[in-house]
Amino acid sequence: MEIEFKEYQLRCQLRGHEDDVRGICVCGGESIATSSRDRTVRFWTLDPSDKRKFLSSKILLGHSSFVGPLAWISPNEEFPEGGIVSGGMDTMVLVWDLRTGEKVQTLKGHQIQVTGLLLDNKDIVSSSVDCTLRRWRNGQTVESWEAHKAAIQAVVKLPSGELVSGSSDTTLKLWKGSTCIHTFVGHTDTVRGLAVMPELGILSASHDGSIRLWAISGELLMEMVGHTSIVYSVDSHVSGLVVSGSEDRFAKIWKDGVCVQSIEHPGCIWDIKFLENGDIVTACSDGVVRIWTTNLTSIADPVELEAYGSVLSQYKLSRKRVGGLKLEELPGLEALRIPVFDVDIGDGEPIRKLPYNRSDNPYDAADKWLLRENLPLAYRQQIVEFILQNTGQKDFSLDPSFRDPYTGSSAYTPGEPSYNSANSAKPLFKHIPKKGMLIFDAAQFDKMLKKIIELNSALLSDPDKKNLSLTELEISRLGVIIKILNDTSHYHSSSFADVDIALLLKLLKSWPLAMIFPVIDILRMIILHPDGASKLLKHVENENDVLVEMVKRVTTDPALPPNLLTSIRAITNLFKNSPYQNWLQKHRSDIIDAFSNCVSSPNKNLQLSYSTLLLNYAVLLIEKKDEEGQSHVLSAALQFAEEENAEVDSKYRALVAIGSLVSSYNLFFNAQFAR
Repeated sequence: MEIEFKEYQLRCQLRGHEDDVRGICVCGGESIATSSRDRTVRFWTLDPSDKRKFLSSKILLGHSSFVGPLAWISPNEEFPEGGIVSGGMDTMVLVWDLRTGEKVQTLKGHQIQVTGLLLDNKDIVSSSVDCTLRRWRNGQTVESWEAHKAAIQAVVKLPSGELVSGSSDTTLKLWKGSTCIHTFVGHTDTVRGLAVMPELGILSASHDGSIRLWAISGELLMEMVGHTSIVYSVDSHVSGLVVSGSEDRFAKIWKDGVCVQSIEHPGCIWDIKFLENGDIVTACSDGVVRIWTTNLTSIADPVELEAYGSVLSQYKLSRKRVGGLKLEELPGLEALRIPVFDVDIGDGEPIRKLPYNRSDNPYDAADKWLLRENLPLAYRQQIVEFILQNTGQKDFSLDPSFRDPYTGSSAYTPGEPSYNSANSAKPLFKHIPKKGMLIFDAAQFDKMLKKIIELNSALLSDPDKKNLSLTELEISRLGVIIKILNDTSHYHSSSFADVDIALLLKLLKSWPLAMIFPVIDILRMIILHPDGASKLLKHVENENDVLVEMVKRVTTDPALPPNLLTSIRAITNLFKNSPYQNWLQKHRSDIIDAFSNCVSSPNKNLQLSYSTLLLNYAVLLIEKKDEEGQSHVLSAALQFAEEENAEVDSKYRALVAIGSLVSSYNLFFNAQFAR
């Protein structure tokens, strides 16, 4: 007979953490441990005066950064009242004795954030963003292996003893010892959370918004879809219910693959767990732990229920304003749905993509698109009519105040009289003059960090250079830097600490010359991050100009190709930031001359990087009307064009630089003659 589902309601709220609650651990039948971004672990026990509620009985302090995964050590001879294992952003795994509330072991070995923990008999198993799984016994690593090629986000143990790991590489892996016996493929994004489904298999939660149930054989048994954002966590109960927590602020309860209830929260849900009695515990970004129940005798008082409803209402109201603007007054979703049209201009040219938003002026859109595609402005009216036809704007009327952003005149309107300009149209060429800067933004962040860790190990093993090696805390900070750089979707809001930039510059200055190329490569990407570029600028504008010193160091004999390649690309990326353009103009002569030998280098990547540097300089100096600088770049680019062994793409960029510079000279001459 099928058991009737009863809706969950708020039982109690556990307040005490001062920042996001990140992890939950169910400790036996009547206790809970929680971890937080506030660097603490809290242990909660039932309130003897009100069995619906929990009290914070211990606060465990020891991590130097936010705490994530937790594991429960059942009471034994060593831990009469049980123990807690915690993992943190600080790369540490700490073991706590709940009888004293003291830290009894510090397990050091991971290079980056610890993401998962479990107990395997008396062993501790941990997972990390450093791509490894580690087995600890009596405070020491007894086994460590690279389990995935990307960050590991979770690990669980099956009743049969095997381990399962989930990773940012989108897969799950089944392990017998350190041997992978199966890889589960199906998710399209990071696997963030795992849980065992009794007698059925393994549950996985993913950034792709889904929860999947897998048989141990690897067969996909069920997919649960309903969340509208990242699913951070999942858990199951012996009753057959499944629960999930998401960035979308909802805890969802699933029965037979169907969502039977959604519980809204005033923030994202980082973790979610079932208690033995079927109650649900949620960890929220508002710093509050909440317990939900179907037991009518355990539901919170009406006053607390009403207060929670008020918190939700206030939270949703606060989200309706962005920067003082009411969201309801902003354009709807339709304004964000920008159609992209295929435009066939004939003449053997490839199909071009034309993006257009209905709120745009079609003449303005046509002009910008033609210029971006290096097409003649003679196509303008055809493009406008094409836009109007494909967007259904038959009755479009031109704003009388509209002025062409490039000519300053009104747009041509069919049926209206035309007026010939006194100035004849200037010829428009396809590739010149070059507009905009080129950058090197492709990066393998995991490999950067892995290389630095490898080089650091070499320093540690050399008695004469051991003093140059990084501390574990410094390696942890590098992991944080890499994580920020890798999260490009938050470049507008993420930031670096001053010590992060100082750490990179210290390595740039103190590490052996043959070891600094991955450090320069990280700086290359720092330059493309708004806050990173801003903080680095402080070290460029003072008398100890770190970039000038870097160029001098990497180009002094012996000049090593990896250093030359990464430093040229880093300098090239500076062109994208206007605050650096005066610096680039000021040091133009030294920079171009320092790297000039790259023209004849047998390394094709070096050639391409140097030719890109010259092309960016051509664009900048034309804009700055720096005639002396233009002559210098023209000379360097001509040297490239004359080089017999120059790689094709490199020579092409040099020729575009030459064409742009010559074109600017002609325009300047014509302007002077017209006077």
